[in-house]
Amino acid sequence: MDKKAMFNLTYGLFILTAREGEKDNGCIVNTVTQVTTEPNRITVAVNKQNYTHDMIQRTGEFNVSILTTQSKFDTYKHWGFQSGRETDKLERISFNRAENGIVYLPEECNAYLSAKVVSATDLGTHTLFLADVTEAAVLSDTESVTYGYYQKNIKTAPKPEGTKKGFVCTVCGYIYEGDALPEDFVCPWCKHPASDFKPL
Repeated sequence: MDKKAMFNLTYGLFILTAREGEKDNGCIVNTVTQVTTEPNRITVAVNKQNYTHDMIQRTGEFNVSILTTQSKFDTYKHWGFQSGRETDKLERISFNRAENGIVYLPEECNAYLSAKVVSATDLGTHTLFLADVTEAAVLSDTESVTYGYYQKNIKTAPKPEGTKKGFVCTVCGYIYEGDALPEDFVCPWCKHPASDFKPL
């Protein structure tokens, strides 16, 4: 099976944010979908390893900032390749707060949605949150980024140095150095399995 076929599904990339007490956090997701218009509801599938997942599960609220074709790779690295458990994801970031008090990103995004969770479905590695849209605003008319556009135009190709031996994640570009990649290896940046790596 060629798992890269999944990259051809037409879905976008989003910054999913949550707030618990005084702690803000967020991560990159690609599975936000409107499922009904009356009531206006969306779903988002979130990896259980993401700290944002736990915050949403406990608070029942989140925001989605819709990334555009003008977004930069550094934005994806910031929100997608580091954990918010120990770091402050808002440091040196321009942001606003919606009525629900949760952050949304006014730059590199063309709209944001605020949502309140209605139900949660356990999908094994992920939880699927069904939520009512409580607030929404258009921020610009720049085109939304698709996963395909990100792969071809935004994601930078890894630049191996010298004669390093190793494997590169085809999803995010993380490089594992070594002669053999363990079969159970999970990318520390994007949480994809060893099957998504290729030799340098």
